[in-house]
Amino acid sequence: MLKATKHTTQIDIFGGLGDSLDQKHSLYLLANSINWSFFDDSFKDHYSPKMGAPAKPIRLMVSLLILKYIRNLSDESLVEQWAENCYYQYLSGGQTFQPKIPCVPTELVAFRKRIGEAGVELILKESIRINKADDDQPDNNSVVSLDTTVQEKNITYPTDDKLYKKIIKRCWKIADEEAIDLRQSYSRVIKRLGYAQRFKKKKNGAREARKANKKIQIIAGRLLRDIARKLPLESLGKYLPDLKLYQTVLSQKRGDSNKIYSLHEPNVKCYSKGKDHKKFEFGSKASIIIDQSTGIILGALNFTATLHDSKTIPEALEQYQRLNGALPKEVFVDRGYRGKSEYRTAKIRVPKPDKNITKAKIKKHRKRAAIEPIIGHLKQDYRLCRNYLKGILGDNMNLILAAAAMNFKRRMNLWRTEALIRWLLLYKYFIEVCKNFYVPNLKTTF
Repeated sequence: MLKATKHTTQIDIFGGLGDSLDQKHSLYLLANSINWSFFDDSFKDHYSPKMGAPAKPIRLMVSLLILKYIRNLSDESLVEQWAENCYYQYLSGGQTFQPKIPCVPTELVAFRKRIGEAGVELILKESIRINKADDDQPDNNSVVSLDTTVQEKNITYPTDDKLYKKIIKRCWKIADEEAIDLRQSYSRVIKRLGYAQRFKKKKNGAREARKANKKIQIIAGRLLRDIARKLPLESLGKYLPDLKLYQTVLSQKRGDSNKIYSLHEPNVKCYSKGKDHKKFEFGSKASIIIDQSTGIILGALNFTATLHDSKTIPEALEQYQRLNGALPKEVFVDRGYRGKSEYRTAKIRVPKPDKNITKAKIKKHRKRAAIEPIIGHLKQDYRLCRNYLKGILGDNMNLILAAAAMNFKRRMNLWRTEALIRWLLLYKYFIEVCKNFYVPNLKTTF
């Protein structure tokens, strides 16, 4: 249930929180530029009108999501810094300074699940609107660039041995929780086999390590079958999905498709993008669309399946149409998108040898490379390098929120640049005025 809004004309006899802040600060300007009522109207359907305790204000929760990605913070660090920063509180709609955390970190998790992927798309849409509002050429988004990257998941580098040992530990945990008397726990055997794996580079160590790997797989299968036989019927439904997952891991082979690389993130896929420093990446595929003239991110969509780049074009452009109202006229891509020349009214431009190509099209193909540093900044500065959100929904939301934060940050940087330009122009005018009062041969004595 949403908390009732208080309508008052006077917050404090000394003025509100905004009166004590720098009104040219980028966060101050951002707070007054975002259409917060748009989020209130869009998200109020996710709350019950009567039942439940009053929830946190929608503006507070949306602003926390924006600040999390703009400042590249975890949920725990974000709520702690919010209690120390006046500008954070003003962006969240605060009228007075509150020296306490706005919510517990898990409430951000619940809010992300509440609004879903459609809700964070509205945040991205608002970030696009803010950047377009002051654009001198508002109808200049007909030429865009499209590229894909890998959004890596927060998992360890997967090996079969790691997965087998995790299955063994989880079987031990299930046995403790359900008071199951295992036929044999193999705890000392696992420790001895670990030594054999550790010293595999010694003489005859590689052969012993291979035998140890096979033995650990056999032990994991024995424990799994023992747990399945002795598990009570009333508890079987609770653990059945996990037991099926463990059995799939134990039975998968090296060349199988749709392999499982992580027990807590079974939907992770393996991608090979041809990088020398990183042969394999484990996560999901992310598609990014930017405007060639301004660099605004106009679309960001995540794909869990291992699709060819050309197969991602229809869904990526459909999202672009939802966010911007119309399809682009031209989409410039790299040669990884070969096989697709158009989608509805949009022309897909793939670079290829052409003697009759015009200079204007060559320039647009060169501009396509500008999307690469944008992807690099998304990964290093906006939490796209390693995704800590859980599941497929976490993959989708992490990408969209990172793109929205970069758009907001672009607008904030432009405000800083405009303020610097105004100061330089004022300084130049002051110098010109001083020159008019300068007398070259005047001698003064003091």
